[in-house]
Amino acid sequence: MNSKTSPTSSRTDHSGLLALILLFTFTLTAGAQSSLSWTNNLLTFRDPRIPGGSLDIFYLEAFCRPGGHDRNWSLTRVPHQTRLIDSAADASELRFKSVIGTNFVVLHEVRTRTNGLEMTFLLSNHGTDPLDLQWFQPACIRVDRFTGRDQATYTERSFVFTAAGRTPLARTRRTTEALYTGGQVYLPPWIQPLDANPRPVSLDRITNGIIGCVSADDRQILAVASDRTFELFEGVYVCLHSDPWIGGLKPGESRRIRQILYLIPNDPALLLRCYQEDFPDTGNRW
Repeated sequence: MNSKTSPTSSRTDHSGLLALILLFTFTLTAGAQSSLSWTNNLLTFRDPRIPGGSLDIFYLEAFCRPGGHDRNWSLTRVPHQTRLIDSAADASELRFKSVIGTNFVVLHEVRTRTNGLEMTFLLSNHGTDPLDLQWFQPACIRVDRFTGRDQATYTERSFVFTAAGRTPLARTRRTTEALYTGGQVYLPPWIQPLDANPRPVSLDRITNGIIGCVSADDRQILAVASDRTFELFEGVYVCLHSDPWIGGLKPGESRRIRQILYLIPNDPALLLRCYQEDFPDTGNRW
């Protein structure tokens, strides 16, 4: 046996260690300096790492029926009422209650974490009839200040993951025909276009549940993902959405859904690692 060690086999892959060091350095300014507030359905996330110091999120936006792509939005969206029920003394956590009618209740929380925000939702049908809610829009994330771009140009700095890998929204196979023009919808393989948001649907199917953008100074990534992806959406307010799938609720049934907003260094491999750690079972669905 040749006792010599090949140059290739002696190399050590330090990429994971470097990513951890980068993340640790990045999070030194987080923690107690992050805070949350909510007024008139606008959630404000304050953090010294965010360009301009804060991020605006329209929260909680809409609950939706199936079959909405070719239907007036007012007939797809189900009216709801959301109120703040509690907040942490240090403004690191907010708790909410959303009600549809009298029998459908969503208890949800938003809390800061070292690499962004965590949102959790407990959806419950307390009635005697099935509830045909298929998906919802928890967070309309406004990224104009973060990207330094406007409606016409922010797609150049925003991305999803397709068969080609991380793909700028401006380079996806975009369409323009829909009941409402503007924006672009990105669907996973299990969602039918007829159920989607009534905006143009991209010809590219996404390969994971991440949609994000890069900061104007190229130093950071802001991205969002959930454990039950219905669609990813490039909106019409310089915004990004990760809209979770509900799939209906039987009488007495409850369902938990989790969503993470990532604020991390501009390292796509680190983003994928964080996503896989937060949603270890998600890969089985793609």
